[in-house]
Amino acid sequence: MFAHLIDHTILAADATPEIVRRFCTEARIHEFQAVCVNGGFVALVAEALRGSAVRCCAVVGFPLGAATPEAKAFEAAQAVAHGAREIDMVMAIGQMKAGNADFVKRDMAAVRDAAAGVVLKVIIEACLLSDEEKRLACLMAREAGADFVKTSTGFSTGGATIADVALMRETVGPAMGVKASGGIRTREAAEAMLAAGATRIGASASVALLGTHVVV
Repeated sequence: MFAHLIDHTILAADATPEIVRRFCTEARIHEFQAVCVNGGFVALVAEALRGSAVRCCAVVGFPLGAATPEAKAFEAAQAVAHGAREIDMVMAIGQMKAGNADFVKRDMAAVRDAAAGVVLKVIIEACLLSDEEKRLACLMAREAGADFVKTSTGFSTGGATIADVALMRETVGPAMGVKASGGIRTREAAEAMLAAGATRIGASASVALLGTHVVV
């Protein structure tokens, strides 16, 4: 089911509790995989989704990835305690660009340990990386025990591309998830990402992606 591959995402700075609750209602109606929110809304979302199959997903280190590993670990642990069942963490992008592999590995491992037992997706922010850096980031995420690698925050200079999804899928192999997120606004774009190797789509325009399959 196409809708089950979508994380219904509301991360805008001006998102109000009312807007977040509406996203939860839409997610329940359309049976999206998850509702993805900032940490301050995790408890609200977990309660709003109670009794449904839709998961609460929280972002960590969002959107810059520049917090310390310890801060990200605390943020992840708190989100899990409040009801998050999936964590989308932004990796330490600047440290990756600087070639500080040990820091990047420690950063990912800290969140993996703090979010034991829940799905972990590592956002590599592909638009800021060279192809070599993208491959290395994906391999580090796999080594750290992440369940997915994710293309983008949607808050940087670019979003998901078919080329990046294909590169990430080739790098991590068939067993690991690849989430395409950022700038996906049509069903055609989403289906192209899936064809390139994505197994999850992150979008704020999730209902529009359903096209003729919208449930009223």
